Amino acid sequence: MTLTKQLTLMAIFLMIGLVPGYATTFKIATISPEGSMWMEKMRQGAKQVATQTQNRVKFKFYPGGVMGNDKAVLRKIRIGQLQGGAVVAGSLSSYFPANQIYSQPMKFKTLGEVDYVRQHMDSFIIEGLNKAGFVTFGIAGGGFAYIMSTEPVRTIQDLQKRKVWIPDNDKLSQDAVAAFGVAPIPLPIADVRTSLQSGLIDTVATSPVGAIVLQWHTQIKYVTNIPLIYLHAVLAIDKKKFLKITPQDQEIVTRVMTRAFNEIGLQNRRDDGKAIAALKNQGIEFVTPDEIVLEEWRQTAGKASQKMVESGTLPKDAADQLDGLLKKFQAKGSTGDQ
Repeated sequence: MTLTKQLTLMAIFLMIGLVPGYATTFKIATISPEGSMWMEKMRQGAKQVATQTQNRVKFKFYPGGVMGNDKAVLRKIRIGQLQGGAVVAGSLSSYFPANQIYSQPMKFKTLGEVDYVRQHMDSFIIEGLNKAGFVTFGIAGGGFAYIMSTEPVRTIQDLQKRKVWIPDNDKLSQDAVAAFGVAPIPLPIADVRTSLQSGLIDTVATSPVGAIVLQWHTQIKYVTNIPLIYLHAVLAIDKKKFLKITPQDQEIVTRVMTRAFNEIGLQNRRDDGKAIAALKNQGIEFVTPDEIVLEEWRQTAGKASQKMVESGTLPKDAADQLDGLLKKFQAKGSTGDQ
């Protein structure tokens, strides 16, 4: 065999990843701290991927926000410093606005409603992100976010007096709190705990699990017992980078990491009740508004969703589809047929 042919074959083998030792490493950033359930599940998945691809595909994680907030992570993905991130849904709204469709305020009353809608709309979100240039591996549900504060928040008027945090670069959250008459304080998630300590903010919205994992629960005294928004997150990898690995390895990564994210969602749900109990055991008071006040919350939340559609923050067709599914589920519930 001539030297030219040898070099040509070597180049082909390198391209398809068959040369021993050749590997693609996906560098993934997340705000999830080391030691958290999220990191444990993702690392388990990464280990399985490395084993099943014979080390052709590896993952390197940057946990705890060391690569910056979600906005910084996305910028680093664009320039190739990172290949992906485990991020909350709102972070990708500039690429695919409808991926925030579940995050409308007080849109869901129960997890049963969430489950029914997700059966029909998760694939829509995943495909939309795919078209926008990101490969994802299912959606990990994070449960309901609740208002958590240093002073009790029973009414909308109480909320208007508070210094309310929202994630920076999150147009939907900004529009939502604006509909409640609140001027929010946008900050990176990594800055929330210190901002609670300093008094820059005194009110956040997150899940019970999230509050404990991020240690925000050490700074709050009250939880408003209203399921405010449904949280979800994705592991998003730059599609161009993902397609550079072989189809066989793409299938392995997709299968393994989809299973890992399903496990994260299931574990989140199991942990949610434990987290609520932990907050109560710490002396945090759960404040439940009466029905008249709760109805005011609902009406204002409905107006917020409407404004999001009118402003173009949420696509009308996606919002209408979700509303239609909720009506269908609720109609089945009223007849006892679920």
